Amino acid sequence: MMEPRISLVTLGVRSLRRSVRFYRDVLGWTTNYAEGDPIAFYQLNGMVLGLFGHEALAKDARVSPRRRGFRGVTLAHNVRSRRAVDEVFVQIRRGGGTIVKPPEVAEWGGYSGYFADPDGHLWEVAHNPGWKLDKRGAVVLP
Repeated sequence: MMEPRISLVTLGVRSLRRSVRFYRDVLGWTTNYAEGDPIAFYQLNGMVLGLFGHEALAKDARVSPRRRGFRGVTLAHNVRSRRAVDEVFVQIRRGGGTIVKPPEVAEWGGYSGYFADPDGHLWEVAHNPGWKLDKRGAVVLP
């Protein structure tokens, strides 16, 4: 049986260097990436984010590298307050990120917005008052 866990999310990127700079310098995440490595990893709270060349990732999965429009996937980062959502968006704006949907009150009762990384991967930054975050920042469902 497969345990209910995601260990690694890998994003296919057009320019590994550009994406490493975005995640490292704009978001402030620590990576083990060294110049010339084919993949970069970021230790997140209980899982890992990988950045890998788009073509190489498609080849590894044995799928076509062609992509169009919305991919049907978003990544989310939950924070402890509405103010924290706004602070992340200031960080994204200063770093040259693409704001897709500025933070606003959501129909589900929270507060969220979306930004895109350099390859168009959508990230939601949200405060959900119905969800608690533990000391490490992991979501604890009610």
